[in-house]
Formats: sequence, C-alpha cells, structure tokens
Amino acid sequence: MWTELSATISSLAIAFFMFEKYLNYFPYTIRGYVERNFRKVVNFVNPYVEISFHEFTSERLKRSDAFFAIQNYLSTSSTENARRLKADVVKDSQSVVLSMDAKEEVADVFNGVKVWWASGKMPPQSKSISWFPGSEEKRYYKLTFHKHYREIITKSYVEHVLKKGKEIEVKNRQRMLYTNNPSNDWHGWKSTKWGNIVFEHPSTFDTLAMDTAKKEEIKKDLIKFSKGKDYYAKIGKAWKRGYLLYGPPGTGKSSMIAAMANLLDYDVYDLELTTIKDNSELRMLLIETKGKSIIVRERKGRRKMMMKQTEKDPISKMKKEAEEESGSGSKVTLSGLLNVIDGIWSACGGERIIIFTTNYVDKLDPALIRRGRMDKHIVMSYCCFEAFKVLARNYLDIESHELFGKIEELFVEAKMSPADVADNLMPKSDEQDEETCLKRLVEALEASKEEAIKKSEEEAVLKTKDGVVTEG
Repeated sequence: MWTELSATISSLAIAFFMFEKYLNYFPYTIRGYVERNFRKVVNFVNPYVEISFHEFTSERLKRSDAFFAIQNYLSTSSTENARRLKADVVKDSQSVVLSMDAKEEVADVFNGVKVWWASGKMPPQSKSISWFPGSEEKRYYKLTFHKHYREIITKSYVEHVLKKGKEIEVKNRQRMLYTNNPSNDWHGWKSTKWGNIVFEHPSTFDTLAMDTAKKEEIKKDLIKFSKGKDYYAKIGKAWKRGYLLYGPPGTGKSSMIAAMANLLDYDVYDLELTTIKDNSELRMLLIETKGKSIIVRERKGRRKMMMKQTEKDPISKMKKEAEEESGSGSKVTLSGLLNVIDGIWSACGGERIIIFTTNYVDKLDPALIRRGRMDKHIVMSYCCFEAFKVLARNYLDIESHELFGKIEELFVEAKMSPADVADNLMPKSDEQDEETCLKRLVEALEASKEEAIKKSEEEAVLKTKDGVVTEG
C-alpha cells in the first residue's frame, strides 16, 4: 500500500511540474478549468494544511505584530536546528542575533504534534530596475501541519506562539529614542520612517527635583494607566493618555519625560512637525509607532498655537512659524493633529502616552489641551525647598547643613529654576566642597530675590501710571 501511495504521489508531483511548465500554452478558459480541478486532486491526496503569516497587513500600511512575534519565537529553535542562519549585529552592542534565513525550514513540537515553519520572500510583482535591491520584497512565515490536528493548531498552538514571542520581545527589547525622518527618506533599501538610538537617559523620579507628594501622585497615575488595558476596553476608549507639561524653561520637563519612560520601561518618540508635509504623513508616522511608548511634542519659546477663524482649513500659528523657520511648506493642520491625538486614528495600537510640553500654556489653543486630549496637566514650577533637598542629595550627597535654614527662607521669595539650582550646586573643581557650593547658591538666591523685588516695584509703578492715564 505504501509503495503504491509513494508511486501515486511521485506521479502527481511530476504531473504538477509538467502542468506548471506548459500551463501558459493552454487557452485561458481551458487553463482555468484544468487548474481548478487539478488542484482539487492534489489537495485530496495532500494531507497537510498551510498557514501564511505575512510581514505587512492592510496594503503595507502596518507591520504585522504576529510576524515579529513568530520571528522572536523561532529565534531559539532556528538557532538550534536550522542549517542556514542570518546574523544581525545589534546596534551599540557586540552581541550577534541569529535568525532563520529565507527559504529555510525548522520543525517544532507542541503537545506531541509536529509542525514545520518555513521562511520566505515574495518578489515584487512589477519588475523594475532599482538602486535598492530587496526594498519591495515581502517576507512571510509558513506554518505546515497535518490536517488531523487543525483544531489544536489553530486554536491553541498559534496563540501559544504569539504569546511566547511577545514575552521574548519584552524580555530582550532595548529601549529606544526615536525621531521621525523626512518623508523624502522613507523609501529605499532599509529605509524607515523613524530613526532611532538607544535610550539611556538616567533620570528617575528619585532624582527628579519636585515636591515628593506631587511625584508620588504622578507615579501612581502612570502605573494605573500601564495596567489599564482591560479597563480602557471596558469603557470603550483607546488605551492612551495625554499629559501636558508646562512651566518656565529649566524646570525639568525633559527630565520628567525621561523619568516616565524609565518608570514604565517605554520607548520615546520625539515628534518633529516641521519635517512632516501633511496630515496623511502624520497618520502614517503614528501607524509606525509601537505600543509601550511615549510620543512627545515639545514646544519652546513664545510661539502660539492659535487657529485663525477666517481660514476654512486652518493651520495653527505654531505650524506657520515653523514653516517660516524651516521653509518646509508643511500642510499639517491643527485639526489633523487633534485627529491623531484624540480621533479615530488614535486607536491604532495601544498603551501609548502622548505628551505636549510648553513654556507658555496660555499661548496654546484650548482645543489642543482640553481634558480628554491632555488628561493630566502637570505644572513644572520654579524650585522649592523640597526640590532643593533632592538636588542637594543628588549633587552633594548631603541630607542637611547649617545653611539649609537660610536657603529655605530665600526660596520663599526667590524664583530659580531647578536647572539653575543644580548648576550652582555642582562642584566646578576638586577643591570645592559642599559648603562652597551651598554658599554660591545662597548668593544666587539673594540676587534672584533682589531682582524679583525690583521687578515687582517696576510693575507696581506701571500699574499706577496706567491708573492715572485711565482716570485722566
């Protein structure tokens, strides 16, 4: 029986080869009829089922999470069993990551059932000469198993592979800092929409110069969000949260973002709007971001984000000024930006934090910072005595000093940013000890106090003059 079955399969294989070779010589109607019936015969004899997992989904708009989960899952078995491996060197590291090369196959066993994984590439449909070979190739993984085990494979094994692959990704991932590339650089060999480097900022909530109670409040809010997947699904909202950080320059907004990323173990995406041509490109960039990430848009200086009521499709003041500076001619509108933050496109992916920072919150458009878009507003204010004690511990390794009392009194009236306080506390040479640094800070605080008093007196004089003019 086995001899006859082998002979039958061999004959079908030869017939299939001949059929494929001379298929184009048949008329179209006959060719379609023969092909359909021939494949029915082959499928009747062939007891195996195949499932393909492609790298891209939805017309190449988004990379498949399943594809990369399978890639991570197979990295172990392929290293042990595959004969042809592909080696990649991790950036900023000497370690080599091995994965299964194209057209290679490895076996796996799940609950006593044997399956086979094969990797492959689909060549581009249109043949053209390109300076970037392989840029249009589509990668995929193919899973093969006996049809008798269809239910256990489709319902249990695939879920097992995806779960394990994601666990491996979280375990081995290296946190990155991303910035968006100009759209002119999106196409070509190994091109990406986001450039990246390893994220190594050391800021934490322990080193952050801020009131202790306020820091604890922010930490609890972040942890609550990171564990809220089921809750957000229950209330019908995209799993995202917006934070608005505002305050004078040097008050620690960037350090706060880094502390958030380090607390939650998230990647950071620094969004530069001046390189984005229109709303469509902005959406494509959002699609390319991953979960467990913080998307940051920093605003500096006295620029405004106000819409002109006379424009049918208004471009924010922020964008107009950015165009004047860069000559980019960007057509990103405020409505497009809001749609990405809080519209239908904001639901593309989950576990994202969106942060806007500004030095002048009163210059921002109210539509941008309303509750629901920027869920939590955090004031990054001037340094207080509690924040000073954190900096003194960080920079001088001291918990108390006889000058602390004087410094606490000065902080009542003096306005100094945490960055300026830190600069005064940092020793400038090996000869400078903690007392030298604290005395230097006292002098700076006294100068700041006198400046604040002088400014207050000048404002009082101006108010008096305005009152005289109005009365006259």
